[in-house]
Amino acid sequence: MANFIKRKMGWLNTRMGFFLLIVVLFWIKTYIAYQTEFTLGAKGSVQQFLLLINPLPAALLVFGIALYFRGRLAYWLMLIIDVLESTWIFANVVYYREFSDFLSFGIMKGSADVSNNLGKSLAQITHLYDFFVYLDILILIVLLLTHVIRIDPRPFKRRYAFTLTVLSFGLMFAEFGMANADRSGLLTRTFDNNYIVKYLGLNEYAAFNAYQTQKESATRASANASDMKSVLKYLKQNRVSPNVSYYGKEKGKNVFIIHLESFQQFLLDYKVDGKEVTPNLNKFYHSQNTLSFDNFYNQVAQGKTSDAEMMLENSLFGLPQGSAMTTYGTQNTFQAAPAILSQKGYSTAAFHGDVPSFWNRDNTYKSWGYQYFFSSSYYTQKASYSIGYGLKDKIFLKDSAKYIEQLPQPFYAKLITLTNHYPYELDKKNVDFPATKTGDKTVDPYVQTAHYLDQAFAEFMTYLKKVGLYKNSVIVAYGDHYGISNNHRPAIAQLLGKKSVTNFDLAEFQKVPFMIHATGLKGGINHTYGGEIDVLPTLLDLLGVKNTDTIQFGQDLLAKDRNQTVAFRNGNFMSPTYSKIGGTVYDTKTGEPVTLTAAQKKTVDQMQNHVTTELSLSDRVIYGDLLRFYTPKGFTKVKRSDFTYKLKPAMERLAEAEKEEKTSVLAKHDGKSTVSDYKTDAPELK
Repeated sequence: MANFIKRKMGWLNTRMGFFLLIVVLFWIKTYIAYQTEFTLGAKGSVQQFLLLINPLPAALLVFGIALYFRGRLAYWLMLIIDVLESTWIFANVVYYREFSDFLSFGIMKGSADVSNNLGKSLAQITHLYDFFVYLDILILIVLLLTHVIRIDPRPFKRRYAFTLTVLSFGLMFAEFGMANADRSGLLTRTFDNNYIVKYLGLNEYAAFNAYQTQKESATRASANASDMKSVLKYLKQNRVSPNVSYYGKEKGKNVFIIHLESFQQFLLDYKVDGKEVTPNLNKFYHSQNTLSFDNFYNQVAQGKTSDAEMMLENSLFGLPQGSAMTTYGTQNTFQAAPAILSQKGYSTAAFHGDVPSFWNRDNTYKSWGYQYFFSSSYYTQKASYSIGYGLKDKIFLKDSAKYIEQLPQPFYAKLITLTNHYPYELDKKNVDFPATKTGDKTVDPYVQTAHYLDQAFAEFMTYLKKVGLYKNSVIVAYGDHYGISNNHRPAIAQLLGKKSVTNFDLAEFQKVPFMIHATGLKGGINHTYGGEIDVLPTLLDLLGVKNTDTIQFGQDLLAKDRNQTVAFRNGNFMSPTYSKIGGTVYDTKTGEPVTLTAAQKKTVDQMQNHVTTELSLSDRVIYGDLLRFYTPKGFTKVKRSDFTYKLKPAMERLAEAEKEEKTSVLAKHDGKSTVSDYKTDAPELK
């Protein structure tokens, strides 16, 4: 036995022996990460086999680079490569835990724009056992330093190294062949990064993502006006007529967009220990003057909140990787809601209690035509006033009143709340609601911050009523994206009162509220299927703003002949009849998988083609900056240089506009401020 061990250790003392050891260890830990940290949905023997072997070809290739070097350098290069590769695994494990997706170069490139408080969030979602990916490296270093494994000084023949390189590429091509046979058009039709990692591996995903990023840059450079033809043709074929019962009914009214951070539909009417989580939003939702949509889905990808804003105000989808606001917000041409409405006589303003650079808002909002952007520098800042990603909602909304009252009417105002943001922290003096008891530390406080948001919402509504804005405004309240990611399956099952949840359940769990309230509006619960891409055309039709020439991929949610296929960014979709999640088609009414007949398959294929087409064309508009080549009738292109969000000049401009037009709340109250009418129970202000 001793001789056997000695012979094996002797083999490890060769260059090839150490190389194979480090490759095998890397292979094992990658596969463990696949199985324990990611939800890749490998089904059947082919997918399971590809998942098992896909770390190997890339490992042979990248670790094989070290074999071209001599002596100690080859060993240390292998270890350095292992550190870099392990860090890539580690970063994706942590990122996937919260975002259910893999890191992209777009996200990494834009990290500076979303870094505020990011470190704190990462600390919350990083677990001690995540560092297991570095364990083998530490062991190998110790074995080398203690000479249990000795460095082989003999030269390694380069033809052997080259043979390994050729072998690795051969295995990659074979792997891709099997993958493409199982999933046709893997790299040309899929919008889901899970598929690429499942079939090809993390390294191949990184390479493909780098290629996509480069291709996107080249697309803009080569785009021309003729590229708009296919977009215009598609939109003409899919445009719907507005509902005559609603078109123009809210013409001339102010518009409030209340951005309910991370707020999911299930929270409405949900109770904990017999208490309503959101009693005020529940009343708003059920009001006879509120149009409430109970089959409304978030459609965001990696850009999350920025994706929601992109869809809400442009009716363009976010990108499959990264954030369109971060990557393209500064340079691209847009035809966004603020620009459209400002050219119809509206004042336009965005309110956000954090730094203006977050998601590149300070630049993107200029491209969208926002006249004013009230960010952190406009608000009183004290340590107790902020938590997580910015000002607490009660303080933020109260302090926004002094700017709202100065806006010439009609105005379009978007207010972005923040307290109900991961990691759902709230200081004890603001907690007056019980947490859920799922045992998941991420999930359980979610209802507490949602309850706080509900209270802040109620205070804001009370203020609007007192100063006369409530009856003269359209109030839109919507959830931007999920608060609880699909990686919390056991907790989600408990929240839904189920033993376990299916992929269909998780897709349904991605519903967010969308509510439009106005005095005199004929409301009710509307069951049409839609998503964030549909908000802008719906709102413009209600306001009586003609938008038949605009580039909008959504459809009016109130239109009678609208297409109810809701596209998700990864190519999945929901509809009243069939829903496709991953490779499985479900009967939407029952939530059960369907074995399709030939006729049903044809229907589903048509729905899939619709989804793939609209996602692809929307991407083409953004990647190629195609709106620079097309201007709708009656629309004037935005000049970013017309706007400044610096405190002093912006406030001077607002004061001048308010004085000239004399339509603001302040003017209506003979110059007397209404801020004292805003009542809040925020303990920090007492």
